[in-house]
Amino acid sequence: MERAMEMAASGRIVWGTLALAAPGLNMKLAGMGHRETPELRYMIRIFGSRAVALGVGYLLSDPAARRRWRRLCLLVDACDTAAGLVHLARGDVPRPAAAALVAITGTYAALDTLATRTEPSA
Repeated sequence: MERAMEMAASGRIVWGTLALAAPGLNMKLAGMGHRETPELRYMIRIFGSRAVALGVGYLLSDPAARRRWRRLCLLVDACDTAAGLVHLARGDVPRPAAAALVAITGTYAALDTLATRTEPSA
């Protein structure tokens, strides 16, 4: 399980770095390139810095701190998934893009949940 969490953290760093360096490309990969605005590019960069921080924080932590990072990641991923489900239900984001992003954040949330439930007692 720990190896899966490290891979997930690395994925956060890669996706977040892409969001910071090339928000337009990030939006195209997410299926929303046609909605690009300066405001949305800014928001993508905010997402990117958060994703990098979560990934780096997890990877650089000792085992006790990783327990806290797993819970923080779970909170963020559950909130992101819930927000995505709301937009999917409203239909105000292109459905394929919203569904793909919900699948990604939902997978992260499920992995966080599994890692949190299977971690040894403190």
